[in-house]
Amino acid sequence: MNRRIKRTAFLLALAFSAAALFFAFAKAETLKRGSRGELVKQVQTKLKNWGYYSGAVDGIFGSGTESAVKAFQKKNGLTVDGIVGRKTAAALGIDLGSGGSSSASNSGNLYLLARLVHGEARGEPYRGKVAVAAVVLNRVKSASFPNTVAGVIYQSGAFDAVSDGQINLTPDTESINAARDAMNGWDPTNGCLYYYNPRTATSRWMLSRPVLLRIGDHAFC
Repeated sequence: MNRRIKRTAFLLALAFSAAALFFAFAKAETLKRGSRGELVKQVQTKLKNWGYYSGAVDGIFGSGTESAVKAFQKKNGLTVDGIVGRKTAAALGIDLGSGGSSSASNSGNLYLLARLVHGEARGEPYRGKVAVAAVVLNRVKSASFPNTVAGVIYQSGAFDAVSDGQINLTPDTESINAARDAMNGWDPTNGCLYYYNPRTATSRWMLSRPVLLRIGDHAFC
C-alpha cells in the first residue's frame, strides 16, 4: 500500500513539474504589458535604437513600451496589438524561446527571403536576385543589424518592398531559387550590406557610399 501511495505521489509531482515547465515556456511565447525581464530589455533596446521608444531600458513592459511596439507593428505591416508575439519578435530579431525546429525556421526564412527578393528585384537578372538576398544575409551576420532574417527585413525603413507592401506578393520560382542559392552560400556582392537603384535613390548618405559592383539596375555598396 505504501509503495502504491509513493508511486502515486511521484506521478503527481512529475505531472505538476511538467505543467510548470509548459507554462514557463508558454509565458515566454509572448511579451505584453506587465511582462518583466531580460527579453523585455532586448525589446526596449531595439525599439530605442530604431527611434520608436524613448523611455528607460528597465525590463518592465509598461504603457511606453506598448506604444512603441504598436508604432513598430504599424510601420512594418504587423498586427497592431502592442503584444510581442512570434511575428513581432521575429521582426525585431528577438528569439522568444518558442522551441521551433531548425528545419522549420530555415524553411520560414527561405520563403520570407524569397518574398523580399520578389518584391525588391522582380525583373532583375538572376544574379542580381541572389545578390539582394545575400545583402540580407550579410546584414544578419553584421553586428550593426538584427541577427535574424525577419529582423533585418522588417527593420524600419530598410526595404521599399516592406514599406509599399510588395513583400506580401507570392514569390515566383526564380525568387525562391535565388533565396536558396544565397542561403547556401552564394554571395555575388562579396559582403555588401547595401544596394540601391541609382535612378530612384534620394538618400545622400546612400549615394555617397563607394559602389563595389552593379548588377542590373542595382548598385551594391
